[in-house]
Amino acid sequence: MTFNANDPSGAGGLTADIASITSAGAHALAVVTGAYVRDTAEIFDHFAFDEEAVTDQARSALEDMPVSAIKVGFVGSPENISTIAEIASDYADVPLIAYMPNLSWWEESEIDSYLDAFRELMLPQTTVLVGNHSSLWRWLLPDWPGERNPSARDIAKAAADLGVPYTLVTGVPMPDQFIDNVLATPQAVLYSEKFERFEAVFAGAGDTLSAALSALLANGHDLQAATAEALTFLDHSLDAGFHPGMGNIVPDRLFWAQADVDPEDEAGDEAGDANDDVELTSKPSLDLPPNGTTKH
Repeated sequence: MTFNANDPSGAGGLTADIASITSAGAHALAVVTGAYVRDTAEIFDHFAFDEEAVTDQARSALEDMPVSAIKVGFVGSPENISTIAEIASDYADVPLIAYMPNLSWWEESEIDSYLDAFRELMLPQTTVLVGNHSSLWRWLLPDWPGERNPSARDIAKAAADLGVPYTLVTGVPMPDQFIDNVLATPQAVLYSEKFERFEAVFAGAGDTLSAALSALLANGHDLQAATAEALTFLDHSLDAGFHPGMGNIVPDRLFWAQADVDPEDEAGDEAGDANDDVELTSKPSLDLPPNGTTKH
């Protein structure tokens, strides 16, 4: 089950969650917590649903179907955080993956109240906290004193002090245009994988990763294997990313559905069809206008 805001641009939010969860082989129970006003370049506003609407959606689905993992994205208000935390407490044995996005587009007072509620109510129930190195650092270690940047383990320790056993820190800067992605506890790095930095700006990468991780855990993978697979899924999604609008690049979560047809094979198939002793009835073609954003 995923709790997230609807994103009309298709870059992140529930759109990213549903595509990623489906691609990872799970069935998405998508609970709408609100709606962004945004395009692929930036977020302009957000409208949160009231907590009763969120509760009714989730409880109705949960009374009908078993749930194997819960993902919490951006849910829009402290009230929604509270009601989702209450729902999650009834499923304490189900892993909860919490993704904290960059909230710099929001009003400062709204950010502070949202982060306070998330820290107090959601993190004690979180199994894996997922977030970008910069966002998690500024949230969990605002008074970091060192000259060096905090490591993934430093961030994991701060999260563990709030009740989170595992933290997946993405986008850790490295030399030579590489970034590291680290699954850590305060005691150890459990898994890490570095990728070469893309010369592009993406929208929706964090939702893609956290949703894929949730689906893989729901399917029974252990945490390290699920993290490795989810990071690989994200890397392929970014590598196949496309430009549906005038803003940032959107990950292609259905990259695996692209069929690369060899022109020679296609010609051979056509020749074989022509020799078949079957009378084919020709059908009128439907001349549709080209759509530059179509991927599959």
